[in-house]
Amino acid sequence: MSNYPLSYKLSWLPRFLKPSLGGDALGFAPMAGRLMEPPPRQTVRLAFIGDISAVANRHAPDCDPAIKALLGAADLVIGNCESPAVERPSAVLGTKLGTHHAMSERFLAEALAAVGIAHEKLVLSLANNHVLDQGVAGFDETVAALKRLGIRSIGLAADGAVQPVKVRLLNVGFAAFTLWRNADESLFAGRVSMGSDLAGWPRGFDLLCAVPHWDWEFRHFPRAGTRALARRLAGQGVRLIAGHHAHVMQPVERIGETVVAYGLGDFLGTALARQPWPGRIGGIFVADVSADEGSRGAIAAYQMHPFVRLRDGDHERLVPVEGLERRMRDKVEGRLGAIFRQHRT
Repeated sequence: MSNYPLSYKLSWLPRFLKPSLGGDALGFAPMAGRLMEPPPRQTVRLAFIGDISAVANRHAPDCDPAIKALLGAADLVIGNCESPAVERPSAVLGTKLGTHHAMSERFLAEALAAVGIAHEKLVLSLANNHVLDQGVAGFDETVAALKRLGIRSIGLAADGAVQPVKVRLLNVGFAAFTLWRNADESLFAGRVSMGSDLAGWPRGFDLLCAVPHWDWEFRHFPRAGTRALARRLAGQGVRLIAGHHAHVMQPVERIGETVVAYGLGDFLGTALARQPWPGRIGGIFVADVSADEGSRGAIAAYQMHPFVRLRDGDHERLVPVEGLERRMRDKVEGRLGAIFRQHRT
């Protein structure tokens, strides 16, 4: 059914309970950086958010005004739709236990309103391991729900490897794909993009972005194979990469002119309602892209904006790190300091 190795499956619960800081921590970049000096006269702002799910939220989240303002200022917001949008789950028991994801179209609309994301400025990837949790009918219902809401989707095999999106002055190509699946390959084939090979990908965009569902869950530092794939994508012209699936924050890397945010964590909780605090840290990755002639599509600057999802009854509160009470803030800043180091050799 799934394509996870046995060692991965056996490590899921221990790593969920205690997310790992192990692995190669060398060569990563700071949380923020400027790649163009002086800055371009015209820029387009892209904001990438993590996984969106209803597993930890029966109702729409509460959102700090600073986070709403950050998202509202973006020209385009890109995220991962981790839960199928269905009226009634078909996998009833799994959905109750949290192993199968589901959310209603109404919940998604209310959650987006709560965090200040306009539907016409949103792109959601459906290339993830949970997209078929409610079967083929649930997949089809999800695609239809996003269309009704006016939300653009990426990562559908029927749409091709790269979907074009016009963002003000820029023509941006988004390539979303998943390396992981929770169901048989025959169900994913022809529905969900699973290929990471750029051969045959269309060109001619001002900016090519990859939105991969990759790496292993609950590890703060990406595996060697994930970093190798990032280098391959960068070498083939991808200039911006924002990854999902780890459910915890992962670092940023600069590979020549390419900026890679390996993992943004969850935007709305996806891994059980009660979760250890390191898994409650998420990030909004903001990239300013040049729209000037001569440098069109170049990444001018980037910044990771961390926040925390606090439990509040039957839903979550999204709070920037500076808005946390002192004890929690110290713990979160300590973890962020361990993840986002300056360049090390």
